[in-house]
Amino acid sequence: MKNCGFGAQVLKLARQPWTNTCAIALFAGCCGGYAQDFKGVPPQPASKFIVSVRWGTHRFHSANGDTWPLTWANDGNLYGSAGDNQGSPMNFWQIVDSPGHSYSSVFPPYQAVYLVNNLPVDCKLYCKTIPGADKNNGVKPAGLISVKGVLYFSVENMNYGDNPSFNRQHNLNGWIITSTDFGKTWKLDATRQDFFTGRVASAHFIQYGKDDADAPDGYVYADFPSADDGHSYWENGDSLLLGRVPKDRILERSAWQFYAGRQPSGQELWDSDAAKAVQIFRYPRMTGEDHITYNPALKRYFLANYGFHDGHLNPRPYHQHSPETACPSQLTLFEATTLSGPWSLFYRNDDFGTCGEYNPSFPQKWMSKDGKTMWMVSAGTFDDYNFVTQSLTLVTAGQ
Repeated sequence: MKNCGFGAQVLKLARQPWTNTCAIALFAGCCGGYAQDFKGVPPQPASKFIVSVRWGTHRFHSANGDTWPLTWANDGNLYGSAGDNQGSPMNFWQIVDSPGHSYSSVFPPYQAVYLVNNLPVDCKLYCKTIPGADKNNGVKPAGLISVKGVLYFSVENMNYGDNPSFNRQHNLNGWIITSTDFGKTWKLDATRQDFFTGRVASAHFIQYGKDDADAPDGYVYADFPSADDGHSYWENGDSLLLGRVPKDRILERSAWQFYAGRQPSGQELWDSDAAKAVQIFRYPRMTGEDHITYNPALKRYFLANYGFHDGHLNPRPYHQHSPETACPSQLTLFEATTLSGPWSLFYRNDDFGTCGEYNPSFPQKWMSKDGKTMWMVSAGTFDDYNFVTQSLTLVTAGQ
């Protein structure tokens, strides 16, 4: 049986050679050679702040489904959404903590995961009219945030790939729905359905603590996974973009601005035109739908990234010919002192999880007081197709 822990900082690949015909043919060029120019080797420098990582011995599983964007609401609970389970393309959950948990324990930080709403968005109504969307399952969770007691839920229309040469789950458009009763009911027309499109189709809110209390200013921030072809994908994209909006205008598209670089003086530039957005993070063909969380004790942002490859670090999407191409995936963890970077790599695992793990994140609620012990939430294929948690402890320079 495969060891489920992440004991080594970089694990060697130990899978059997894969046999998918199209994936093998990448080397011969019959699949268009789209990924041949790239390798699963992150270009970011090693962190000078975090020198090593110690993973908890155990991984814990609960509920069912995948992706799990999470937020810490003003009632003290975590809330999240999962895709493709319980006969639904997307549903909504409450995560209740274990009483008295210190978040540095070897035991899981939660007591239970409860299903709140099994069908917040009905695909029969919200998928049929979107060109290219999967008509039965073409709505998925993207990002979630609690602000002043209101849950803002970014959802996306998608399909399971439309480019056979490098077939990725394609995010077509996104919009925001809202709830004032912790997900029991939703205002589905809070924004128009094409609120976000193109390379900003998928919005993932930056997490700043309970009810967004640790936000540095009056804005809500979100990262957007994007690709060099001008689109957005769930897996194996190229980069992340950054957007922001005043907290009291989240539902106004004209109020959103996108990070457009810096002036020579260092002052940030923001523009309402998404076409002018510049990358805050780049890992060609290996950038996922990533979540970013602020760690207030360490005064750093943590970005958890995933990408799929063929076992030889040649990028190969999960949806190239799933389920055969679901494994393996690579986990890369980064830290930065500012959202716009630069980002530094502090952990890499080329064989992440039991089989093709993805969508990792670090809920701020489950960070120790000194910020050095955190819990990672993820999901994966087969045995890991659920709410997966594992602790990790950071060893910092000079410790």
